[in-house]
Amino acid sequence: MSDFSRLVGEQMATMEKLLYIQTELERCQEIEEELRLLQKHAKMESIQDEIQQMKQDLRDIHQIFERQTEELIRSYQEAETALKR
Repeated sequence: MSDFSRLVGEQMATMEKLLYIQTELERCQEIEEELRLLQKHAKMESIQDEIQQMKQDLRDIHQIFERQTEELIRSYQEAETALKR
């Protein structure tokens, strides 16, 4: 085999490796991006869960506040009634 043929063969083998590695790199980068998006999605779900919990806590506290207000009004009315007697 002449030097030229050998060099062409080596270059073709190198080109094959280059194309393979380039294809694998692109595939890995796509997977990396998908994982990044999934991680963001997971974080978003976590934040959404936290928001829902805060909303529920807020509703619970609002109900407690309403009950306390009703008790306060009732207590005031009872005190006023007792003073008028």
